[in-house]
Amino acid sequence: MSPTTGTTAVDTTTPDTVSTTGPAPAPSSAESTATSAASPPAGASPETQRHVRSTAARIRRVTHRLPSLLVSGATKSAAIVALLLLWETAPRLGLVDRTFLPPFSEVARAWWELAVDGQLADNARASLVRSFSGFGLAVLVAVPLGLLIGWYRPVADLLGPLLEVFRNTAALALLPVFVLLLGIGETSKISIVLYACTWPILLNTISAVRGVDPTLLKLAKSMDLSAPRLFQKVILPSAVPVVFTGIRLAGAVSILVLVAAEMIGAKAGLGYLINASQYNFAIPQMYAGIVTISAIGVAFNQLLVAVERRLSTWRLPSDG
Repeated sequence: MSPTTGTTAVDTTTPDTVSTTGPAPAPSSAESTATSAASPPAGASPETQRHVRSTAARIRRVTHRLPSLLVSGATKSAAIVALLLLWETAPRLGLVDRTFLPPFSEVARAWWELAVDGQLADNARASLVRSFSGFGLAVLVAVPLGLLIGWYRPVADLLGPLLEVFRNTAALALLPVFVLLLGIGETSKISIVLYACTWPILLNTISAVRGVDPTLLKLAKSMDLSAPRLFQKVILPSAVPVVFTGIRLAGAVSILVLVAAEMIGAKAGLGYLINASQYNFAIPQMYAGIVTISAIGVAFNQLLVAVERRLSTWRLPSDG
């Protein structure tokens, strides 16, 4: 009772422990993981707190990008899966003669048998050594020569007619010449790969040097850069993408030309495996060798793409 009014006083204050808005919704598992990662332990140093927060930010980015990455992966692999399904079903349905095109499952079984007994590894190793040797020598020869021809006009005028003659001569057309001059051993096979890989790298390098933006050259010359510095700071960075286009083309050529060279007088290699399987009518083993060559070519191309991105990071915007 109030002593002055005689009425009962009502306490309208609400305890702090009572909530008037109802229970909060439970966070999702991904949000809970990110939230727990974003909460550094009590008394942690500032460096630890920054590390924990950056880890939580990376987790959130990966969580948000995961659906798009899955969709992108499914889209890129759809055509390959469709091809394999067609390869498997067409022989079984009688659309093609399975004697000459066995189902993919039989090819996969033959591939596994070759891998288990070591034949596939031995032949692939022999081919890769020859291919990478010729390809590497071509890069070491063609890139400096292309830079020289593209930068110095007198050198281009001197070597231009000779290059036009050889660039229009197919490498496989010269294969008998290489065999006659160098024998049927490793030297002739590496040399034919070197010859075939030189032209894509050389021509793309020349085009890259001559295609540098003239505005960049004028700007660099206005800064009184010396010729070596101009070449290092302007020409080379601008030429990297086009040069790597030629290198990637040469990577594919190195595999294809070598397989054809190994079908003549070789005792090991994927080309030898394919040729021997054809003569022995081991058709699944023949297709297993072809699939292996395709897989090696794709892997080699992806490796070159990764190297190109590494050397061309200056062209990409930073992540901040």
